[in-house]
Amino acid sequence: MWQCTLCVAGAGALLYALYRWLIPALVRYNGPLALLWHDGVVERGLDLLTRSTRPQRLLAHVQKHATLRDPTSVITTIDHFCRHREWAMNVGDEKGAILDSVVLEANPGTVLELGTYCGYSAVRIARLLAPGTRMFTLEFNPASAKIARQVIAWAGLEDKVTLLEGASGELIPQMKEKFGVDKFDLVFLDHWKDRYLPDTHLLEDCGLLRIGSVLLADNVICPGTPDYLQYVRSSPRYDSRYFKSHLEYTLAEDGLEKSVFQG
Repeated sequence: MWQCTLCVAGAGALLYALYRWLIPALVRYNGPLALLWHDGVVERGLDLLTRSTRPQRLLAHVQKHATLRDPTSVITTIDHFCRHREWAMNVGDEKGAILDSVVLEANPGTVLELGTYCGYSAVRIARLLAPGTRMFTLEFNPASAKIARQVIAWAGLEDKVTLLEGASGELIPQMKEKFGVDKFDLVFLDHWKDRYLPDTHLLEDCGLLRIGSVLLADNVICPGTPDYLQYVRSSPRYDSRYFKSHLEYTLAEDGLEKSVFQG
């Protein structure tokens, strides 16, 4: 009997080691495998076991550990959650530092974020904006938008960020007439990768970019946006530069593409 118990305990320990350390260590250098493991296996398994979602678990961690109305505390708490508890596809701390530098350099008066998810990058951007800056963030998934609103409010930035729910292809054409936006000085693309190029064309066609407007696109290597990269790197309408980095919370190559609109 005791031998059977030992076998069960040993198998359990092995499975836990595989889940907690061995497989994450093996996939951390391979972006597609990392996404498959964290999103395809771990997230679905934890959703079933906990009867909650990853965004809900992230929010609970923020509300338990982050200082209320302290954006920096919210950011570091989410980064800790994603590195030590459960991976999530935020821009992350490493690429986040690049995002910070672009925001500070651009010093925008109007900002558009495409893809809010849980609100991490919205908090990261909004905390650096000057008073009077208008920031809009668009999220297609109502469940994610609900979590993001609470994360943004916990950071004390709800008055600086306008979160709009719906498809980017429907909301972008409404920005001038419905929301009173003339031009966007900075656009952060971090939503569905197959929407990067169509939404860039929409921004152009709707007259929402000025000479000098900055487009900053995340995950251009993993999962990848080859059509978008080909366009901004070859079009005379953009001066484009790649910032090499890593897929969030891994060592797999990824990066940000900064493209300045030339008119």
